Amino acid sequence: MTAAELVTITKPDDWHLHLRDEIALKTTVPATSRVFGRAIVMPNLKPPVTSVKMALNYRSRILEHKTPDSSFNPLMTLFLTDNLDPKEIVSLSNEESVVAVKYYPAGATTNSDTGVTNIKNVYRIIEKMAELGVPLLLHGEVTENHIDIFDREKVFIETILAPLIERYPDLKVILEHITTKDSVEFIESQSSRVAGTITIHHLLYNRNDMLVGGIKPHLYCLPVLKRNIHQTSLIRAALGGNPKFFLGTDSAPHARLEKETSCGCAGVFSAPAAIELYAQFFADHNSLSKLEGFASFFGADFYGQPRNKEKITLEFKPWRMPQQYQLGDVPTVPIMAGEAINWQLKDSSEK
Repeated sequence: MTAAELVTITKPDDWHLHLRDEIALKTTVPATSRVFGRAIVMPNLKPPVTSVKMALNYRSRILEHKTPDSSFNPLMTLFLTDNLDPKEIVSLSNEESVVAVKYYPAGATTNSDTGVTNIKNVYRIIEKMAELGVPLLLHGEVTENHIDIFDREKVFIETILAPLIERYPDLKVILEHITTKDSVEFIESQSSRVAGTITIHHLLYNRNDMLVGGIKPHLYCLPVLKRNIHQTSLIRAALGGNPKFFLGTDSAPHARLEKETSCGCAGVFSAPAAIELYAQFFADHNSLSKLEGFASFFGADFYGQPRNKEKITLEFKPWRMPQQYQLGDVPTVPIMAGEAINWQLKDSSEK
């Protein structure tokens, strides 16, 4: 096997992940813990995770399902609501396993109905976060019905994010799952306290892939896939070696029947092949040497976490993604179901 068919990198981290809860953890946790050292776990459960105690209990449930002998470390978040107690921010700042607060505009995505109704309602929380160095993770969309769905990220930056950073310049901000040229350019223009995560599905697909020839429900996500000029900008950001941009899968499984319905829910289940698809993406752009920074270094550095010590090796060895996985007795369809994927994790026991 040639060097071009193997790549060894520091164990990567996933800085944006949905694991769901209860029986789903039996599938979602191993899919991530098999390869990632850490993951930022989203708090949009039912009910949402709004206290450090709830976050630590959720973390305990997650750890029950990690891959045997894995050092996987789930890093927890709190769900920001209009009524979140500022004392929870103080508690969070003293707990190493709970690391950030997630902002969802009310009704923006899955299980976000109790999200923030007006940014001004949470100024007192954000002020405490800036004071204590707690990162704010943003689902960067507005939700007003009159704003076109393809413009909601751009309008969010203009009307909420830019004024927020001006008001709290010491606040550490991660604009999650960015989808637009506007987000890339905004992050590039800001201080080192502002960063963004990029999913594999927003790198591989644009809205034509989801809509041409019939709607592909398993590519429907929020923020929704945009036109190819925005995809091109994301690709440039991911390949550019700028430490402000790093890996966050936003892997988000849903039951097949909930996706393939007249009102399908948003989310792409990418965890079973996440690092393999990022490797394929970087290889296809002749940039495998850039994968380690994007996947393993930049996110850890931004969050002030130590870089992982372990290594993983990926090899060029095509395999086929299963048509579905089970969340208990409920099937869920993964990204690229039934399709060939060129890279896979090399078994560490192989000689």
